[in-house]
Amino acid sequence: MKKKILYSKEVIDSRVKELADAISNDHEGKEVVLIGVLKGAFIFLADLARYLKVSHSVDFTRLASYGSGMASSGNITVTKDIETDIEGKEVIIVEDIIDTGITMTFLRERLEKRQPASIKICTLIDKKHRRKIAIDADYVGFAVQEGFIVGYGLDYDEKFRCLPDIYMVEE
Repeated sequence: MKKKILYSKEVIDSRVKELADAISNDHEGKEVVLIGVLKGAFIFLADLARYLKVSHSVDFTRLASYGSGMASSGNITVTKDIETDIEGKEVIIVEDIIDTGITMTFLRERLEKRQPASIKICTLIDKKHRRKIAIDADYVGFAVQEGFIVGYGLDYDEKFRCLPDIYMVEE
């Protein structure tokens, strides 16, 4: 499998700082609950949390929709639910990549039932051209048009998450 660098760790770091500043400005004086979607978002969430200037707590959920392939199966399984009571709280879902919108719509609807004050979505990668369900992220790191990407938490069959840069996979 060949890989071509798409975003360097320096470019990623700069963009994550910008996202943290935007979130901090939008939520000044408020307590925020970051909900990371495992496994892909854990590196992104850790860096984002370190740069935030607002009080926040962190929780995680795990939703499976890919299996070991390069395309979403469309079937969503919750393998870990959040443990934090989010009723009346400002929630930011932190995701590695939004493509079809199926998983994010499922998660947003699931969390809305717990009556948070608000839910916003922060994604590292947005692939709007692949949407099957219309959903927009409030904070977007990078918009990517085509291709399968790995690195900085993004994986292929549980490999390549630890790469510090983001790469486009070339078959």
